[in-house]
Amino acid sequence: MLGFSMYLNRDFTAADYNYLLAMRNAGLTTVFTSLHIPEDDQKVVLKRLAELTKWCQNLETDIIADVSKEGLEKSGILLDNEKQVKSLGLTGLRIDDGVSSATIAKLSQKMPIALNASTINKDDITALREHSANFENLQAWHNFYPRPETGLDENWLEQKNKWLHQMNLETMAFVAGDDVLRGPIHAGLPTLEKHRDENPLAATLELKQLGCDHIFIGDPSLTPDMINCFKNYTKKKIITLHVNENLPELFNYEWHNRPDVARDVIRLTEGRSRQLFNTEPETKVSSRPKGTITCDNKLYLRYQGELQITKRDLPADERVKVLGKISLQDLSILNLIEPNQKIIFVPAIKETTSL
Repeated sequence: MLGFSMYLNRDFTAADYNYLLAMRNAGLTTVFTSLHIPEDDQKVVLKRLAELTKWCQNLETDIIADVSKEGLEKSGILLDNEKQVKSLGLTGLRIDDGVSSATIAKLSQKMPIALNASTINKDDITALREHSANFENLQAWHNFYPRPETGLDENWLEQKNKWLHQMNLETMAFVAGDDVLRGPIHAGLPTLEKHRDENPLAATLELKQLGCDHIFIGDPSLTPDMINCFKNYTKKKIITLHVNENLPELFNYEWHNRPDVARDVIRLTEGRSRQLFNTEPETKVSSRPKGTITCDNKLYLRYQGELQITKRDLPADERVKVLGKISLQDLSILNLIEPNQKIIFVPAIKETTSL
């Protein structure tokens, strides 16, 4: 499951609906929101929530909200009151600490419930089983970390995920957005610290490798280009790579990584058969930092025309011609490209403003 976040700190607009629609169409089918809003008038928050849940219902999109017992009580809603909880229109709840195992078990009989992956322990699991919780409706969600330097270590997360899976709990983690970042820190909302400024799709792929069953965008928006990258991946299983140079020979075709994955480079399966580039040796020989797109020339004999993307810094080679470079934003995805992975190349978007 892939999801994204929409928050209740302001009134919604038509642009928000269009974003919800674009994300749904890109294969991100669950919305995350939070009722932890420092709002004096709780009626305003509930009104915004009602609008969002209506949109989600119309678009057949699930919606899960982060709630606390105290926060709901301020709105006159009790977690152990099934009718009141149902009135929120939510698909599921992400339960904050401090809610009893009995209440969580009761809720799990009616809807999906997400627990705090960082704090849940063996005693909590035992208590939930004693209260006959429906574990098919229980998941463990990691937090996101707004303050830089406080995000989780990937080794710790991987080990925690292994334990949670042993407890029959699916796991979820967040990646940061690449457009408008949530305040007040505006430094991204990732689970892992290493993902704070990383390509959201690359971060998503790495979280999958680390044992996360579900991944959500923590921040309130992705750029249209990144939405399209997610759409290519979710709908067509295509990795989109942005190229700094104008290379229509690459842009006009789909490509594949070879089934036997090399350590140092991505080898495009179709390179030698298509022979799209001039393979005459050049007098100028260039080094090949990570992300360099290359073509083997005639000096490489039967490898002539082979197209590669470097996954690490490599030295200059008179037998290899440098064609261009993958944009900086996509470097982190190169080492995550799997065997036979379908790849497309598109022109890099020139940035006009910075976040």
